[in-house]
Amino acid sequence: MKVTDREYALALDAADPLRHFKERYVITDPDMCYLDGNSLGRLPHDTVVAVTDFMTKEWGPEVVNGWGHWVDEAQPTGDLIGRATLGAAAGQVLACDTTSVNFYQLCLAAIHARLGRKTIITDAANFPTDRYILEGIAKQFDLELVIIDNEDPKIAENELITVDVLKPYLSDDVALVTLEVIQYRSGARNDIKSLTDLVRSFGAFLLWDASHAVGAIEMNFDANGVDIAVGCTYKYGNSGPGAPAWLYVNKRVQAELQVPIQGWFSQADQFGMGPVFERAEGIRGFQIASPSLIGLRCIKSAFSIIEEAGITEISHKCATGTQMMIELYDAWLADLGFTLLTSRDANKRGGHISIGHPDAARICVALRQFANVIPDYRTPDSIRLAISPLPTSYVEIWDGFQRIRDLVTTRQYEKIEKSDSRVT
Repeated sequence: MKVTDREYALALDAADPLRHFKERYVITDPDMCYLDGNSLGRLPHDTVVAVTDFMTKEWGPEVVNGWGHWVDEAQPTGDLIGRATLGAAAGQVLACDTTSVNFYQLCLAAIHARLGRKTIITDAANFPTDRYILEGIAKQFDLELVIIDNEDPKIAENELITVDVLKPYLSDDVALVTLEVIQYRSGARNDIKSLTDLVRSFGAFLLWDASHAVGAIEMNFDANGVDIAVGCTYKYGNSGPGAPAWLYVNKRVQAELQVPIQGWFSQADQFGMGPVFERAEGIRGFQIASPSLIGLRCIKSAFSIIEEAGITEISHKCATGTQMMIELYDAWLADLGFTLLTSRDANKRGGHISIGHPDAARICVALRQFANVIPDYRTPDSIRLAISPLPTSYVEIWDGFQRIRDLVTTRQYEKIEKSDSRVT
């Protein structure tokens, strides 16, 4: 069979050890090709039960007495995220706050742990929030923010940061480097271990943002020597829009780092209500305030499914699914004005691929309106297409790519003049 035969995708589904997990998610329209799980994952049925049970069996009857067993829930939920997806031993992950808040906290903790160093480094293709936060930190503390122009293909291929790309920017004045594990736009997969080792050799911290990687690929933080990292839970993690994020701080450096927001939950004697802040030992010393209990239950139900499926199998399906996407791109889309913006090497990509087209914005809107395909658009000309391994089948990908081909071949997308939505 050829990849262009639908039976090819059906055969992959038949042999897929994860195929039964699709039934665990809410899918109201079986005809929809949902290829945007890298932006927002589907809702697990278990989450509906978990949230309902929390409200009716805990919050309702227990009221304030529930805090007796709720108070430390950010830590075991963080441990679940760590062992299910990050390759992190217990006591190093907290499920809390937002990715942006956690990013700000750990950036400043790392910078202040390297007093006298005045340089921080990131890349031009990094997620905008991370760049904006770094810009603000640089202004506030009179630091030099160096931005690697990895959008220039002469400097980096598909935005990929390699040791050779990063090393010329490093010196003993660098306090912090921060990069994405998976580049949000191109899908390039930066090598965690080699880059972490390189930055540490200069005495600096490397803060990883794993938002577009967690729940899609193996990262093995402990084994790869990661010091600090952040990420969200609502993409491949399927924990819901606005669900709490997580932060990772390796036990090796926990005592060395002090986050700037000294919250009530990080106080050693929390309920002593004392006049002086004395930080709690361990990972609780990085928690600011009361956890979102409903949000944590969403994480617990979703990441329990991920743990049951196994991140190794999930990562394998990501590699297979994105490989099929690339082969379908070659067969159907390469001659229609598209360009491939993601690596053909499975070790250099995550759970999504990115394809470019001059009319990418209109094509994305048209796919939703006319073809029942859900991708997403990223400026200036990128269409991102993802496999979320547990709720996405191979045939769903195949059907989606066939519809992309047909919509562009017929030029149906030209009916779209503009979109009124500011969400892409």
